[in-house]
Amino acid sequence: MNRFWLAGILAAGALHMWAQGDPPSRVARLNFLEGPVSLQASGHDDWTAAAPNYPLTIGDHLWADEGARAELHVGSTAIRMGSHTALAFLNLDDHMTQVRLSDGSISITIRNLAPDEGYEVDTPNCAVSLLRPGAYRIDADPDRQVTSVTTRAGEAEITAGAALPVHPQQTAFVTGADQPATEVNAAAPPDDFDEWWMERDAQFARRPPPRYVSPDMVGYEDLDMYGVWRDVPGYGPVWFPTAVPAGWAPYHNGHWVWVEPWGWTWVDDAPWGFAPFHYGRWAFIGGVWGWVPGPVAPHPVYAPALVAWMGGPGFGVGMSFGVGGGIAWFALGPREPFIPAYAVSAVYVNRVNVVEVTHINVVNVTNITYVNRTVPGAVVAVSRTDFVAARPVARAAVVVPPAALARATVTTREVPVTRQEALAARPVSAARVARPPAAIMNRPVVTKAAPPAATRELARPAAAQVNRPAAQAAPAYRPPAQQTPSYRPPAQQNEAARPAAPQAQPKQNEPAYRPPAAQSQPSAAKPESKTKPAAKPKEKEKKEKEEK
Repeated sequence: MNRFWLAGILAAGALHMWAQGDPPSRVARLNFLEGPVSLQASGHDDWTAAAPNYPLTIGDHLWADEGARAELHVGSTAIRMGSHTALAFLNLDDHMTQVRLSDGSISITIRNLAPDEGYEVDTPNCAVSLLRPGAYRIDADPDRQVTSVTTRAGEAEITAGAALPVHPQQTAFVTGADQPATEVNAAAPPDDFDEWWMERDAQFARRPPPRYVSPDMVGYEDLDMYGVWRDVPGYGPVWFPTAVPAGWAPYHNGHWVWVEPWGWTWVDDAPWGFAPFHYGRWAFIGGVWGWVPGPVAPHPVYAPALVAWMGGPGFGVGMSFGVGGGIAWFALGPREPFIPAYAVSAVYVNRVNVVEVTHINVVNVTNITYVNRTVPGAVVAVSRTDFVAARPVARAAVVVPPAALARATVTTREVPVTRQEALAARPVSAARVARPPAAIMNRPVVTKAAPPAATRELARPAAAQVNRPAAQAAPAYRPPAQQTPSYRPPAQQNEAARPAAPQAQPKQNEPAYRPPAAQSQPSAAKPESKTKPAAKPKEKEKKEKEEK
């Protein structure tokens, strides 16, 4: 077997694409919802109901309303939201996951942490760096100006004017905003939220580790539950879904949405429907569809949808698309290159297309025989109106006659609907969805790491001197047995363990983000206590003179 790196296919305009900057190679997957959870996508003012398998990236906001919970995965890392929680992504790339917690509670379980990888949680009065694989809980109560950080396993560091380490089995409190005070206590017993995310951790730990894909592949954790792996000659390991109806085809049960910076993105309906639609390729083997992940890449590159688009002059004539015509697509097969329509560098194209082949040399990407194009039922088509309105494809699909398929052109380099058309036709939901109060959305947070350009205008770097503990090699985190947890996060009702909160009201016209203020020094009050005893002898001497 020879490893083949697709190279040199963007000769024209390559320098221009290099200058544009590549999109992030990873995203967060919204994989579990319970109760009313809402999404405000980057660049949009409106809120919509969040949907499973939606890819989250820089600038996206999530709100878990009263009684709601949500779970996100970034590779093998799990981020879980409690009730009445506002979360946003300030940064998400190969090296940094930086989230904004303006109100509420989250837990983060990090199972693997590369030397050049970082996690940061920014709250209204401090920035929290997670330094080791482990399990953490962060609570932000901006009304009381209190942030609590619990390290059940691992090592955390708080930046709030100065650096404060939080060791395993400790909870640290940061109180106040302008001159925050810190305190470290033992952790209280778990509450309902703790028990929920700890049980989710235990379920994840009981699953076998991935054998045929990287643990950094988002969505891999559901494959073993919903399908079987087989070794197929010519393809290697192939995953076959076991819970699909007869006649099923990939990219048929779900809908399309426009997600910056990639463009048209597939959101599948299946509970396992993330990894097989954003990595690898699909093949029709023995009368059924199987997903071919290809070689195990340490850091697989996310793609919005690995499909080829069909169209051309006269496509759709005589079909029931209605005004505006129709749009058709099919899944790319093994060894078929994906050439993005969005601006990327040649390096990005190489990484997103790395495949392992036998005696095959792809040279001319303009002359490709797409194997899935002729598979019965592989081509899916909907009207242009249904496509841009994000309507369920399975209900809106239109049958394409064989003659229309034969004369259609195929491409991955051009999108069927441009960005301008997509934004202009973006559907606005008439249904009322939960959304956070304006005070929560506008609440400032403290940042330590500088966010990227997309959110940089909202943040300023902290000016704290940070003394990190020496780095030590740490094994991948595995949660302890449920009956004997090594650490319990604080219960929400345990007010006795919290320091008193100041009564000062937040300012009305503060910027969206604020760096941490210098921490008050306890020594500032000491001179006053020293001068009081010195005044007593003088008063006594004066009194004696008056008596004389």
